[in-house]
Amino acid sequence: MAPAWAASHNAGMPSTAVYIVDDLPSMRERLREIVTGVAGAHVVGDAGTPATAIQGILALRPACVLLDYRLEDGTGLDVLRAVAGRAPETTFVVLTNHPDPQYRRACLAAGAHHFLDKSTEFHCIGDVIRTLQVTAH
Repeated sequence: MAPAWAASHNAGMPSTAVYIVDDLPSMRERLREIVTGVAGAHVVGDAGTPATAIQGILALRPACVLLDYRLEDGTGLDVLRAVAGRAPETTFVVLTNHPDPQYRRACLAAGAHHFLDKSTEFHCIGDVIRTLQVTAH
């Protein structure tokens, strides 16, 4: 059975389903505001831990995952390693306050499509989602 968000996409309306993963509820809310500010994009779920994120991503198969690097009980890298190969249709955007080159390399190797520094590239999130919408249609 297709996810509920797919019905509007299949009906011809642009729809970009986004799943948010961050351990801070305040950051999840801020990311939700950014996503809903992009025409045609909507949040289909969120999580604060790797285990919950893995389950939600595999169940919902969103077009995009906004994924914090540091999570409660693990990292975004744990999530990428568990789901990126099983969800090739999903674009993974890692967000971090720790943009160290070794983290960037590891995340990109594990399946991330983007690796954004929260302190200098946070404003790019909406652009990444809009780019997904253009390439999907």
